[in-house]
Amino acid sequence: MSEIMENPKGGCVLAGINSVLGAIDKVCPILHSGPGCCMQTTAADQGQSGHKSSCFVSSVSIPSSNMLEKEVVFGGVNKLRTTIQGSVDIIDADAYFVLTGCTAGIIGDDIVSVTNEFAQKGIPVYPIDTPGFAGDSNLGYETVWNTFIDQVIEEAPKDEKLVNIFGIIPYHDPFWSGALEEIDRILSRLGLKVNTFFTKGQGIEDIKKSSAAALNIIINPWLFKGPAKKFEQKFGVKSIRFPGLPVGATDTTRFVREVANALNLDSKLVDAVIADEERYVYNYLAQAIGVVSWKRFAVVADANNAVGFTRYLANDYSFSPVLVIISEPIFRKEDKERIINEIQNLEYAKPPKVLFITDQYEINKAIREEEEEITLLVGSSNEREIALEKDIQFILGAFPMSERLIFNRTYAGYRGSLTFTEDIYDNN
Repeated sequence: MSEIMENPKGGCVLAGINSVLGAIDKVCPILHSGPGCCMQTTAADQGQSGHKSSCFVSSVSIPSSNMLEKEVVFGGVNKLRTTIQGSVDIIDADAYFVLTGCTAGIIGDDIVSVTNEFAQKGIPVYPIDTPGFAGDSNLGYETVWNTFIDQVIEEAPKDEKLVNIFGIIPYHDPFWSGALEEIDRILSRLGLKVNTFFTKGQGIEDIKKSSAAALNIIINPWLFKGPAKKFEQKFGVKSIRFPGLPVGATDTTRFVREVANALNLDSKLVDAVIADEERYVYNYLAQAIGVVSWKRFAVVADANNAVGFTRYLANDYSFSPVLVIISEPIFRKEDKERIINEIQNLEYAKPPKVLFITDQYEINKAIREEEEEITLLVGSSNEREIALEKDIQFILGAFPMSERLIFNRTYAGYRGSLTFTEDIYDNN
């Protein structure tokens, strides 16, 4: 390897695939990999996401071919075949997905021919032939949806009230459940039917029928570009991108209006919902005027949350942004420019410094050497130590998160921003 990264925030592409499939009701991953990949890929994302993991199959309960030296030399397709059959016999899943680890990817085992044997018998077994070394957890999210588009999603009659939500990654965002529930709640008030795919017990049947949607809504400043294009080409479903998690009244109202405009929703209904939601939020904030204290803040998080947290604290709460570190690997120039624009195009007079750093040593160094004073740091478990070192108030708000249990807590949307504000003043 040409580089060594300290404390990478997330796992390989296999970890990302594993987490996405694990969040879908009654879907069973089957790993064609060496021993330990099931546990390690689960630990890489699910194990660091607020102490929750898939409640169907997870970690060491995931079926695996456990490839050894024999399979490396002679091939592992026979062992994979028996592993799939055993999984089908024992685990009552609605769909099974065979994933390749690095070992299977290196020796070139033909998993497609094996899964086809089961598909021809009417058993829903699908191949995802993307070995772990191909990329990181974010690529895993896109890989799963490319597989769904290519192999699972079917043509369905259009429903002008149905929307699909993309961009909030299960487990890689510790608050994913609550964020999707809040987005669902808001959009449902507009009369829409919402596919979150990872909440409400949604499963493979909802994925199959997702081509019926009138709109794909991508809540992320850079992810899902390829799958969105493929979705539109194959099923005619257009997409809009909201470039960052909407947090607080300002950006959530902006989000609602962009969705409403894309779907030509009734303006009176939209205005009424926005007025009601903003009234709810501002009524609570007005009750806390006496405890408001000014902060100079820094954020270390994935791009989606970094944009949302920064814009809320600066625009809605008038805190001073000093430093924002995007802690996930982003390579396309246009993606970086979009993220920087969202973070620096604020109502506040002075935009923050924006850095793209994935190595924990370099993250700590950037915070340690920042010349401007920081009095609030929003970050992951990895940033707690530097916050203690510099005596900075710290909020645990990003992946990885190992110090607290998270069910459906969220900072997203209208109501999630109240939870975020509570945490600011619960942490003085």
